[in-house]
Amino acid sequence: MTGAAARLGRVSTWSVTLGIALLALGFLIAAQVRTEVPRVRYTSLERVPLVDTASQLKAQQADLQAQILDLRDRIRTSEAATQGSGAAARDLTAQLDAARLAGGLIGLTGPGLVIQLEDPDAPAPSGGGPSDRRVSAGDLRVLTEQLALAGAEAIAVNTERIVPLSGFLDIGESILVNSAYLVPPYQVVAIGPSDLYDRLTRSAGFQEWIRARVQPYGLQVRYAEIPDATVPAYAGTVRLRYAQPLASPTPSDSPAPVPGGTLAP
Repeated sequence: MTGAAARLGRVSTWSVTLGIALLALGFLIAAQVRTEVPRVRYTSLERVPLVDTASQLKAQQADLQAQILDLRDRIRTSEAATQGSGAAARDLTAQLDAARLAGGLIGLTGPGLVIQLEDPDAPAPSGGGPSDRRVSAGDLRVLTEQLALAGAEAIAVNTERIVPLSGFLDIGESILVNSAYLVPPYQVVAIGPSDLYDRLTRSAGFQEWIRARVQPYGLQVRYAEIPDATVPAYAGTVRLRYAQPLASPTPSDSPAPVPGGTLAP
């Protein structure tokens, strides 16, 4: 009995120990399973929004890339248009400068000639009136015309630029040029070729003026050739009462017939 009881006690103790160990192992396995299931579930649940977010970011990136490419195309188009506008602007500026140059609206400098006219000091010869003993508007008109015919590119009288609309008029003891009243001495400045004076003195019109006005009445004429003559810009006003700008003609336009009758021979 005693030996059987001892074996029973040993068996029971071993069984209890084994049971406890198995129970602990089962508990650990169950705990591991419980912790693994939420982790897997968490990972599975969180992956869906992350994938959606990544897809949205990728779509936004593609949209931004498309916008960047579109903006680059617009910039290139704008630059090309700006270059074209710049070329057109430069062409218009060149045409405007040429028109202003032709109209005398730009001051000029260059080699030229200065001719000074003054009234004579000697008394008037017999047969000459007081007006014949003064430099007149006609004298300035003839001199500026002969300078232009000799090759002068720009002319001024006492800083008044001579343009196609300029006029010369005697007003008392002064001369009205453009809108300015000029008094002697009169300095006529002309820009032109280096032999401008030689061309002027060889012209028949200038020689006739010398014989008709300078020699008989003693008008004082002095000249000087200078390398840096200055002619200012035209500062007067342009008043047209009858003329108006003409529209640009087209190649198909033909001359209009002249109204009225014929001139008598």
